[in-house]
Amino acid sequence: MMRYARHAALGAVACLALTGCGGIEELGVPTASGPRGSSSDKQAGASGGGKEFTPSEDNQDPTRKIDGVVEAEYEPGKHVKADQRVAYDRKPPLGGAHDGIWAACNGVIYPTAIRTENLVHSMEHGAVWLSYDPAKVTGDDVVALAERVQAKPYTVMSPFPGQPKPVSVQSWGRQLQVDEVDDPRIDQFITATRANPYLSPEPGASCDMVDADLFDQDAPPPFDPTAPGPDAVPPTGE
Repeated sequence: MMRYARHAALGAVACLALTGCGGIEELGVPTASGPRGSSSDKQAGASGGGKEFTPSEDNQDPTRKIDGVVEAEYEPGKHVKADQRVAYDRKPPLGGAHDGIWAACNGVIYPTAIRTENLVHSMEHGAVWLSYDPAKVTGDDVVALAERVQAKPYTVMSPFPGQPKPVSVQSWGRQLQVDEVDDPRIDQFITATRANPYLSPEPGASCDMVDADLFDQDAPPPFDPTAPGPDAVPPTGE
């Protein structure tokens, strides 16, 4: 069952509405076809959230110190087939049934929205998924978000059209949605949840690309913007 840990009072949306900007590659942002990280380097590239938000035996869930974080509980290991949809209970989801193959998630920046069910599996492995609404976040703001993911194992970034807030960051069972790309809580959340062995259902599981025939990092399955049909699997997988 979902609950709000705390409520944040944020100002108006402060996204740059840049015109005439090209694709993410033209902005100098490494994309999914860039260098692939290694899951074994998961402690490299700290996100700058501060020691207060670093997981430890005495501080297993630092997200409880971050204003506005939503918590939810989902049973892990519930898989669907590549042609199945999941009727997730949040946009973007922060857990639930998912594709049997994870999306590559070692500092990968996908320039276009990709299949949600693969990304949820990545979070089960301990990845943090940073998403943004491409209608509200453009240009230099996208670059600013990408800098939080580039070269950081167990992180992944992609657009998610229609999400409630311009920026959302989620790990398995935790989510923070904010209005501004420079909100310091984004870094705090990434530090608190990235490869967190106390929150991840499968800590230490791979974030490397498993096989191009199953999930091609350079040509991933696309995001489906339509509502899940009556045959969609519920988040519980049952």
